Formats: sequence, C-alpha cells, structure tokens
Amino acid sequence: MSIQVNSLSKFYGDKQVLSDFSIEIKTGEIHGILGPNGSGKTTLLKIMAGISQFDKGTVTVGGVDAKSDQIGVRKIVGYVPETPWLYESLTPYEYFSFIGSIREIPNDIAERRANDLTKAFGMEEYNDQFIGSLSFGTKQKVSIIASLIHAPKILILDESINGLDPQSAKIFRDLLRSLAQDGMTVVFSTHILEIAENVCNEIAIMNTGKIVAEGRTEELLKERNLEDVFIGLTSTEDISSVVNALRGTLR
Repeated sequence: MSIQVNSLSKFYGDKQVLSDFSIEIKTGEIHGILGPNGSGKTTLLKIMAGISQFDKGTVTVGGVDAKSDQIGVRKIVGYVPETPWLYESLTPYEYFSFIGSIREIPNDIAERRANDLTKAFGMEEYNDQFIGSLSFGTKQKVSIIASLIHAPKILILDESINGLDPQSAKIFRDLLRSLAQDGMTVVFSTHILEIAENVCNEIAIMNTGKIVAEGRTEELLKERNLEDVFIGLTSTEDISSVVNALRGTLR
C-alpha cells in the first residue's frame, strides 16, 4: 500500500509547521524522513498515521482518505511514536492481549505473534512486570511489538529504533527489510543517519516544513556520505567555526 501526500499544509495557531508539502511513498519501500528538530517530521508522521488532522491538501494512505476517514487509516497502519503511549498499569502480556482484541485479531493468532516477537526481542522476562516499571528501551520494544500484532500493511516509526539495544536494533532492521520485501510499506524518522543510510530505499530530508532533498538512497549519497548531505542542506552555520569557538570558550 502506498502513501500519497499532495500540497499538505499544517498550522499550530499562527505557526505553519508543514508548507505545501508533497511526497509519494511507494508500496514495499522503506522511506526515511530526516530533518533537524522542529522541521515537521513528527507532525507529518502523525498525519500519515491518522492521528492528527491538517489544514490544506490531501493525504491518501493505502487508498484511504486521511482527512475524512482517520479510523480507516488507523486500521491499516502500525504506528510507533517517539515516546511510547502505553497503559503502564498493565503487563506487556496483558497489553498485547488488549491490542489484539481492539484490532479484532483471533486470540490464537495475536498470542502467537506476541510470543514470537517477545522472544525475538529478548523480552520474555518482562512479560509479567508492570509496563510502568520497565526501562525506556524495553517500553519501546513493547510499543514496537504492539504495532505489529495486526500485521499492518503500513508501518510508521517516529525515532523508534533509537532506544533499542544493538541486538534488538539489528533484528528490527533486518525484520523491516524482510517485511518490505513482502510488500509492507515502512516510513520512519531517525536522527541516526547511519541507520537511514543502511536501511532505507528512499530518503527525504526536511527543513522548516518542506522537503529540501529526496530520492533513492544511492543517488543522494553518490560521492558523499549522508551526514555531509544532511548538514549541507539543513545547517546555516559552518560546523568547524562553531567547534573552534567552543574550543576557545572551554580552554
């Protein structure tokens, strides 16, 4: 399933967060959304996930109009926010059962998927602990597993890989590649440029609510690494001058 965004604008009061924004994310692609803090990434992903509304333009997610049918979008999308939204008085096992029920997944299927994902992410020892007592990284795993219980056609991740331990991050990256080969569309934002460089088929770089570069990863990175491309497109300061000034301050 693809995502089509055309001439999208979003305001928070008088502040315009997204400005005449357009992007196409194709079926089976892993599409990275990069940009500095405040560039509009989280707002864009929430709109794509059917969580936030917008002011102008059109957004179609898997053929569903995100303006008129946010519930329809949520049915086909798995979404993992930067900060996990969880019921902290439940255990992971209870939470996964709850998610399976509201997603209308047969109990045996939901339980099998939860058990397999829990084992893969090394979470079995935490299944009977209250979510509120878990570390941030473990909560992030709970959020990721919950987003996959209904085997979504589209997976949207907002900085969701950043809190994982190296082994879990490796498993998740390889899983994303496999799921994309099976037709799942993956959209994620990250500040870890190495992850985007190694995982994404397509990359879009945002700044001040607009796309400043977009294309196939190998084309964007021709003769340059992603860090150089990103800083060149989004920074107004010379990094070496900033570092030298700080060096003098801290002597």
